[in-house]
Amino acid sequence: MAGLWKHLKKADYAVSAWSGGVTTQLAIAPEGARYADRSFLWRVSSATVELEESDFTPLPDYRRLIATLEGEIELCHRGGAPLRLRPYEVHAFDGADDTHAFGRCRDFNLMLRKGEADGEMEVLPLQVGCRELAAETRGGERLLFCIRGCCRVEGGGDAACLQPGESLLTEGGRALRLVPVDDDVLLIRCWMRRRGESGNRLDFIRKMR
Repeated sequence: MAGLWKHLKKADYAVSAWSGGVTTQLAIAPEGARYADRSFLWRVSSATVELEESDFTPLPDYRRLIATLEGEIELCHRGGAPLRLRPYEVHAFDGADDTHAFGRCRDFNLMLRKGEADGEMEVLPLQVGCRELAAETRGGERLLFCIRGCCRVEGGGDAACLQPGESLLTEGGRALRLVPVDDDVLLIRCWMRRRGESGNRLDFIRKMR
């Protein structure tokens, strides 16, 4: 069995309230880090926005990527023109920006510490046949989150069947095979890496200590 492979279910997530709704933390690095301390390397979370107008929490040390899973919102950064964010569109912005939101939604977030972490986020639709995700030569870790449908993920002798709301956290250097069980499957893929990290997970663990 190779390296990191964590099938995360809803009971594994950390749920907390914020001023505009509820946040569900799926994963954070280093493991055991606390969001409130603002010293984490990266964090993947989903949140509900339950107010018609709300302000994003200032995170000056982080770069943020966001996509809505349900509903549409408009974001205004630094008092500028509103940007409409439709479901599954990924938007990146500076956590230091004064950001105001209009509308209710459920969103998905990736936070990356500036100067220390690299990362990306994309939505993966699976409708016909299998999809191969090549091993990530840049190393790091990958998180797959299932939005809808059921998907079997295989890689390195391991396998997990993701139901809606479940995640898989694994090494980026592991090739994955995505096998849709249902006719219409939608996933989010996040990739995260400490800047300067090699593809060797042991090096990554040493740097995080």
